[in-house]
Amino acid sequence: MRSIFHAAAAVFLLHFFLTVTFSVGIRTIGGGDGSGPGFGFSEAPDYRNGVECPFDPASPRVLSKLVRSTFPSLNFKIYIFREDAVINLISSSIRQALENPLNYARNYLGDILDLCVDRVIYLDSDLVVVDDIHKLWNTALTNSRVIGAPEYCHANFTKYFTDGFWSDPVLSRVFHSRRPCYFNTGVMVMDLVRWREGNYRKRIENWMEIQRKRRIYELGSLPPFLLVFAGNVEAIDHKWNQHGLGGDNVRGSCRSLHTGPVSLLHWSGKGKPWVRLDARNPCPLDHLWKPYDLYKGSSIKDRSSFPSSIFLGFSSYLS
Repeated sequence: MRSIFHAAAAVFLLHFFLTVTFSVGIRTIGGGDGSGPGFGFSEAPDYRNGVECPFDPASPRVLSKLVRSTFPSLNFKIYIFREDAVINLISSSIRQALENPLNYARNYLGDILDLCVDRVIYLDSDLVVVDDIHKLWNTALTNSRVIGAPEYCHANFTKYFTDGFWSDPVLSRVFHSRRPCYFNTGVMVMDLVRWREGNYRKRIENWMEIQRKRRIYELGSLPPFLLVFAGNVEAIDHKWNQHGLGGDNVRGSCRSLHTGPVSLLHWSGKGKPWVRLDARNPCPLDHLWKPYDLYKGSSIKDRSSFPSSIFLGFSSYLS
């Protein structure tokens, strides 16, 4: 896992530390219905500090010490993500967890990161890389494409938007010159030079503003990315996003790996491996997460109330 970091690469695995006013992040690294009855996944906890636990200005330095003690050879930089950049653009979603402002941090990487950072690998916090990350880093973004990601063209693309969207010829024509495919935004290679030049953050925000007035989708931060990029994504091998391991959101069942090689395991969905492991009710594949879980237990019995993540990048708010 530690081999993911390279002194010349801005590689990200988002583990979020979400606070009331702003977020500190640390970038570290880091098929079928599976087994049996009896699983019922509740929503993963909302990673937000409450009124009784306000943001502490010392948190970035504490976080830095924690990371250095755990990964002493890791070269990293901590960036601040301010929720107020996006909080007023977020609409309600079918799952409350999808309304978390930190889900939208990827929209602002071009603004948050130093201008000298011209490429990033964006990775969600609920995944484990089991291959050489340089293979993903070396993805060529051809024909001036801005992002690369595994695409899933067999998915029913229409379900990601409301009937109101598809029945409006002005809105739906955004896809007329494209062959859009679904892609999961939890694993992306991003060209930040092209991102900034094309003002893609603003393009995404424009769709979020329309959503607040028209209700054209239900799934949080994903649909704006589909509206802007679907049909113009550099296709990456599916082995780089074995997603859905969080389980079936409707039936609450475990899922097995998709057929084929695996370079990245992604527990997307409601169920999270750390929650199920703590509850001693894991899905079979959750044991692949366990070796990378640094939580060793404490006098606090329930970690579901902890902020789950942080945002760690290469280059430090702390120097």
